[in-house]
Amino acid sequence: MIFESPEWFFLLAVLLFAGGFWPRLQLWRPLRVIALLALVLLLTDPQHEKNQNSVDLWVILDRSDSTEDLVAKGLPEWQELLRRSKPSRKDQLFFIDYAAEVLEQGRGDSSVFSGNRTLTRTNLAIQNALALSDSDRPTRILVFTDGYATEPLVEAAAKLKARGIPLDFRLIREETNDDFSIARITTPVRAQVGEPFVLGITVRGFEDLILPLRIFRDGHPISENTEVSIVDGVGKVEFTDRISRVGSYNYSAKILPAKDAHPGNNKANRWIEITGGPRILLISKYTDDPVAAVLRKQGFTVEVVSDSLSLRVGQLSGTRAVILNNVPAFEMPGDFLNALEFFVKEQGGGLMMAGGKQSFGSGGYFESAVDPLLPVSMELKSEHRKLAVAMAIVMDRSGSMGMTVPAGGKNATKMQLANTGASKAIELLGAQDKITLFAVDSEPHEIIPLREIGNSKKKLMNLARKVKSTGGGIYVYRGLKAAWDELKKADSGTRHIILFSDARDSEQPGAYKALLKEITANSGSVSVIGLGTRSDPDAALLEEIAKLGNGRIFFTNKPVDIPKLFAQETVTVARSAFIRDPVHTKATGHWAEISPKPFEFPPQVDGYNLSYPKDRNTTTSLVANDEYLGPLVAHASRGIGRSVAVSFPLGGEHSEKIRAWKQYGDFVQTLGRWLMGFELPPGLGLKHRLEGTRLTVDLVYDTGEWTQRFAKDPPRIKLVEGEGGGTPYEIAWKRVAPGHFSVTRELEEGLVIRGAVQAGPHALAFGPVVVGSSAEWSFDPERLAELREVSRLSGGRELIDLSTAWIRPPAIHSTNLRLPLLIATFLLILFDALITRMGWRIPILVPAAGSARAVRRQARKKQRLSKRKSNAPDLGPEPAKPTSDDPQPNTPTQPQLPANNLLTPEEEQGERTSRFDRAKRKR
Repeated sequence: MIFESPEWFFLLAVLLFAGGFWPRLQLWRPLRVIALLALVLLLTDPQHEKNQNSVDLWVILDRSDSTEDLVAKGLPEWQELLRRSKPSRKDQLFFIDYAAEVLEQGRGDSSVFSGNRTLTRTNLAIQNALALSDSDRPTRILVFTDGYATEPLVEAAAKLKARGIPLDFRLIREETNDDFSIARITTPVRAQVGEPFVLGITVRGFEDLILPLRIFRDGHPISENTEVSIVDGVGKVEFTDRISRVGSYNYSAKILPAKDAHPGNNKANRWIEITGGPRILLISKYTDDPVAAVLRKQGFTVEVVSDSLSLRVGQLSGTRAVILNNVPAFEMPGDFLNALEFFVKEQGGGLMMAGGKQSFGSGGYFESAVDPLLPVSMELKSEHRKLAVAMAIVMDRSGSMGMTVPAGGKNATKMQLANTGASKAIELLGAQDKITLFAVDSEPHEIIPLREIGNSKKKLMNLARKVKSTGGGIYVYRGLKAAWDELKKADSGTRHIILFSDARDSEQPGAYKALLKEITANSGSVSVIGLGTRSDPDAALLEEIAKLGNGRIFFTNKPVDIPKLFAQETVTVARSAFIRDPVHTKATGHWAEISPKPFEFPPQVDGYNLSYPKDRNTTTSLVANDEYLGPLVAHASRGIGRSVAVSFPLGGEHSEKIRAWKQYGDFVQTLGRWLMGFELPPGLGLKHRLEGTRLTVDLVYDTGEWTQRFAKDPPRIKLVEGEGGGTPYEIAWKRVAPGHFSVTRELEEGLVIRGAVQAGPHALAFGPVVVGSSAEWSFDPERLAELREVSRLSGGRELIDLSTAWIRPPAIHSTNLRLPLLIATFLLILFDALITRMGWRIPILVPAAGSARAVRRQARKKQRLSKRKSNAPDLGPEPAKPTSDDPQPNTPTQPQLPANNLLTPEEEQGERTSRFDRAKRKR
């Protein structure tokens, strides 16, 4: 037995002194002595220790891609050996499978692993076993793995040491003599604009030779003739680069060996962030955009992108504001548009859309990813529409459209999503518009003949939802020809065809060029929604159809976006309006929310996009003084970011009056400064790093002012997965030291992460960050060395003979005695109180009425009285004894005494106690 707090034994001396100094406390009484001893023992926290005679063995099986075949082959034999060598029935055997995720197998009843195999998360598996193990039983952990984890083992090592649990391991791998791999790419996490940096690439191989090496930046080759020499199994090459623009850039390297056992580890990639001063990203259709010249003159760093299709999400890194100046939505990459929501709402960026005939609803931004961010609504009200539209929808119903895809938390076929899009298009048309619908495979099938919508909108929408996929391909020319033959019958001023087709399977184009020439010559147009990407086999055909048809081309490889694209195109054709005539303006007086400096707006603008204030959060500073009273300048807050809509053109056609305005420069630079938000106060820093599959983000701050701020409003960190859109989620910080918050996040292989740390109205953005696609096959020797060291520090070893797996670790089971001592102390104090305060007696020691002991006591009393009388002097004749006829007193008959009138020891003790109590009551 051990005592955690033996200093309490000194209390015994204090109690002895108190008992002698204050005798009235009666501490010498037996019950009180025992109670005080129990109390002192309770305070010393006694522990009863004994050696354990059993062990739990947790077997962790690496089921990742690099070891699965070896584990599946050897598992039955391993299970049999471990069960046969188990020393006793008290010992227990448990199995856990792991790869990118951990699945408990229990006692080895299953040999099938159904989880993700793309990573080797040994650290997570060990921590899972520790969490499941019984802390009151001795435990060992045995890992079957190739030793090449894709994450560090730091946390697992600390927990193994704290619990005293040994980690054994057995290496399972096939020695390959024909494998080459890119072990790693090293770059700085960030560099300044124009600053040279070194890109290091390490290659491993089974023999010494020279391998061709290709290096790419954002998918574009920057070095195609590089070679790496492998000496003693390792080859290294360094490449110097510098980048002149702010943003995040993705470097990748690829080796091309003639023979290789594992091609999956021949490629790796790495992101680097190029930082500079705060900048504005201007995306414009104008050559020599005057907005860029004005902003640069005012000292802004401006990056102008005229080829909008080349935009990358990484260009948002280091950007404080994005301006879309007359760029249509169909010429913007979908990932970039989707990324703007997180950029504005969570990273605190600014977004401005400036007017022109290819902006707002006319540019196809209705129901796009940008729509919720803008302060204006782009859908033209029915009462403001003046021209009717005749529209034909040509839909692909080939066999590929029957494929099921995820859609909003449930599954749907591509055909069902296309039907939803067609139904949405009909819903957005007005009663005066006309519609016809064809479903096409090898022949066009008329679903809705050309007719005016009128009051039959719901009926027509239901017909559009009933198209089914029937197999075969889509004959594009026949579908377009059938649609135009119907539209020719309409007398509407606008006749438009929407073609929906698979970019991988658009067949039989036929004489489409001649047909499109006829359509455009008769005030018709054709737009295309292609399911796929611009690199698909038939994408070029679809692009040419849209170009020759004077329409727009949309590509998406996400079927769930199909309904949105139908809506965007329909609003562009039927429910958007660019007012081409000059219009007078009217100030509302709300410009002061952007700038307190007095401002004089131009009296007229040359034209504008008709729109409407979106919600109560929208503030309008300038409106058109016409029948529509449409907003010309409006702004709103979105999350912690800001959004502005300038409905009139700032350059190009219909901008003469605005560019001649004297305060044009002040107007543009004031909006630019407002969009960029607050300057980040000093004393706040952010850094992030990627180790294998683990992302670590550290927030460092001065412990003065920022400590007080964070006490009221703690910092928040938000992440979004995917290079484009996604649902942001918040994760919890860990305060590791004063002035230092940290968070660690495990990433899936190939997953792109963007993030933002929010400190009040300020935000520190980071990312994109991505785990390379070959982490499982990198076979980093440092990970194997780390496993050996963790095993050694925990008291484990590399296990060759499985019969020795059951060696019991030195474990002693401790039982805390505080609870039984507490109960005993309480009962002793209670008994003492009952006896001394209430006169209670233990029932077996209390005399009962009329008992033999009471009879003996009365007999002894009579004997004493008789003796006194016999010794008394003679005072005369003894009175006569009463006869049986005399009246007798009414007294109970006493039982006959035994010959021996002596008391037993128990009775004598009771007698003494009774006398003591009577004396006490008299006092």
